[in-house]
Amino acid sequence: MKLLSGIRVLDMTNVLAGPFATVHLALLGAEVIKIENPTDGDLARKLGNVPELNKKLMGTSFLAQNANKKSFTLNLKGDKAKEIFKKLVQSADVLVENFRPGVMERLGLSYNTLSEINPRLVYCAISGFGQTGPDAFKPAYDQIIQGLSGVMAINGDETLNPLRCGFPVCDTVGGLNAAFAIMAALFHRERLGEGQFIDVAMLDSIMPLMGWVAANLLIGGKHPVLMGNDNFTAAPSGTFATKDGYINIAANKQEQWEDLTDILGVPELKEDTRFKERDTRKANRKLLTPLLEEKLKEKETSYWAEALNKKGIPSGEILSLDDALHAPQIVHRETIQSIEAPEIGELKLFNLTAKFEKTPGSIDSPPPKLSEHTSDILQELGYSCDEIDKFKEQKII
Repeated sequence: MKLLSGIRVLDMTNVLAGPFATVHLALLGAEVIKIENPTDGDLARKLGNVPELNKKLMGTSFLAQNANKKSFTLNLKGDKAKEIFKKLVQSADVLVENFRPGVMERLGLSYNTLSEINPRLVYCAISGFGQTGPDAFKPAYDQIIQGLSGVMAINGDETLNPLRCGFPVCDTVGGLNAAFAIMAALFHRERLGEGQFIDVAMLDSIMPLMGWVAANLLIGGKHPVLMGNDNFTAAPSGTFATKDGYINIAANKQEQWEDLTDILGVPELKEDTRFKERDTRKANRKLLTPLLEEKLKEKETSYWAEALNKKGIPSGEILSLDDALHAPQIVHRETIQSIEAPEIGELKLFNLTAKFEKTPGSIDSPPPKLSEHTSDILQELGYSCDEIDKFKEQKII
């Protein structure tokens, strides 16, 4: 069985943060019903680098995080649509939305209204800044949050700063935070039988990820220093040039540093007063790096990675995305799973990365076409084929 078998999730989210939250629930076996506008659905359906798929409303951005879901279209501006929606809420366990604060209330579908219909409902609202506060009603995209959170200010070095992360980290972390919160609320409901409202902000979600950097400022009173690919906690720890490219080395422990000098053939550095102790090595990293790179440049990255790892010094090549996605460890872990999608072909999508011994997650169905499951769900709710046809004529669905 799947961990969340029997749990019904109403997914009213768009683009990334919300869909990323609900795809984790779907991979765990929840029935996730994606409620989309009848015209063109989730905006992500039009986003991606394959124009043909965008025209089919199956853009790569949509495909990336909507496996195992059902698509149900509903124009919530009309009274009949709201009636249908409320009927669906009666059978739901979870509702997730990422509208701006106040949108659901204006539709007459706020948590207070829906919890009267279903007191066991877990309602999760994801937004850029949260439901309250001076910035609550501002629009938010990932890069805006990266800037406001301080993330862009601590990335890069003296030559390239501010610098955004190379993927929408605030969106994805916001989604993970929401998925975690929903699971916690479901656990609470198992004990006390009550649902609740969850307020998840992307801004809140990203900031704890800077815990060590923030602690140095909040507790230690020291502002972060731009260090590029160097690790501020230790030296030598960062990216170093080799004969054919670069290598990441993290000699964070004293014994790792000493072993490193032996492998590189510079044992005299162990007794050099500039590098002998951890804190002095950190202070003199700019002097240390060229001395190490002089030796590292004598051989290829693959040689050094094998030699250092064999001695227990964490190190690794810096792979291209393509090489990383096809690395033997990733293949072994089944991090990526293939599934056939009608009219598209084979899709390679990320599977659930937490490996449950007894209730593993899996991709069981491809991302849905727009409105693929609308008729089936309406029939389950008790509507006849004639009524469904009328809903289509009235553009309710």
